Amino acid sequence: MAVIHRTTLSPTKLELLTAWLPTRPWYVGPTRPSLVKSGGFRLDDPQGEVGIEFMVVTDTSGDGPVPYFVPLTYRGAALAGAEDAFIGMTTHGVLGQRWVYDGCHDPVLVERLFALLDGRAEPQAQSESDTPDRTISHSGPGGPLGDAAARATDNPTGTHLSTRDATLRVNRLLRPAAAGPEGANGHVSGPWRTPEGAEVRGVFAELRTE
Repeated sequence: MAVIHRTTLSPTKLELLTAWLPTRPWYVGPTRPSLVKSGGFRLDDPQGEVGIEFMVVTDTSGDGPVPYFVPLTYRGAALAGAEDAFIGMTTHGVLGQRWVYDGCHDPVLVERLFALLDGRAEPQAQSESDTPDRTISHSGPGGPLGDAAARATDNPTGTHLSTRDATLRVNRLLRPAAAGPEGANGHVSGPWRTPEGAEVRGVFAELRTE
């Protein structure tokens, strides 16, 4: 299980994301966002090497708040061939230098996300060690769905993770939804908080199989 350290990060995650988000095709706000942390969860890396976090951040710089779903990975060294997915470097008060990546382009996170859908992984609390997150709902058709070889494609609505038999649509722009997406073969959904403190739920990712 991942250990959550009560320590410092410099620069912070929000500072890294403030510079990175405007470079994404699915970002809809002004040039420089104003971000607040709104929710999220984690998954464990079975090898214990890569930190895996699914963060919800809300941009309050525009006319209305816009929540984004941002999967992140934290590594102790650079990931070869992932220069386009690199978000930035930060210094962790316990672990030292960490390389931060867009997790949809990191094979460890992608494999674990498919594992969540087919029941081989369990969502973990974002800020507590060894604590399952029961607020995250996830479902799939059963059986292995994909692996780290999934091809990631960014577009104006999110990121598609495509395998030979399925496409997992990661929704970067979040909208409240009372139920899973119609016609999907599986999904991951969960809560986040609005800037006013209200809790809402929506779909983080939806699976479409061939």
